[in-house]
Amino acid sequence: MIRYISDRDHYSEVLARCEGVKHDLWIATADIKDLYVEDGNRVVPFLSVLDKLTKRGVDVRLLHAKEPGGNFRDDFDRFPGLWSKLERKLCPRVHFKIMVFDCSMVYIGSANLTGAGIGMKGDGTRNFEAGILTDETALVDAAADHLDSVWQGVHCKKCRRKDFCGDRIEN
Repeated sequence: MIRYISDRDHYSEVLARCEGVKHDLWIATADIKDLYVEDGNRVVPFLSVLDKLTKRGVDVRLLHAKEPGGNFRDDFDRFPGLWSKLERKLCPRVHFKIMVFDCSMVYIGSANLTGAGIGMKGDGTRNFEAGILTDETALVDAAADHLDSVWQGVHCKKCRRKDFCGDRIEN
């Protein structure tokens, strides 16, 4: 199955899928901001979804290019369980947007982890985004391998932007 995802479908088809993850959720994004999701009749920070996942024993990786804004950091402080359980790395060269769900499905697209990119924003304030959601093994494996290679610091030795890297990944 390969599905083309655009605009509002990012929220309903991609972000909503995170709650059902059983083992691993890997997220890579260039930008991350205070993203909110629906939880029954409430609206909560996406970080609450990640907090619930880590409490269930799901391994959550978050790879992003720059430090999040103040609102995100304030929300992050509300979930102390994430401080030790959320695996987070920073690489200023990350520009790809990938979400790997239990190593069996992947989103590859343009949407950052922001309200305007993949979140709940209305049609008049939402970015125009595009991507694919697939369970095709070759695509899932290629995207997961790509994300993992950056996560593991494979590219760090050759990187010519180390002066801009405040949180080096390389071992």
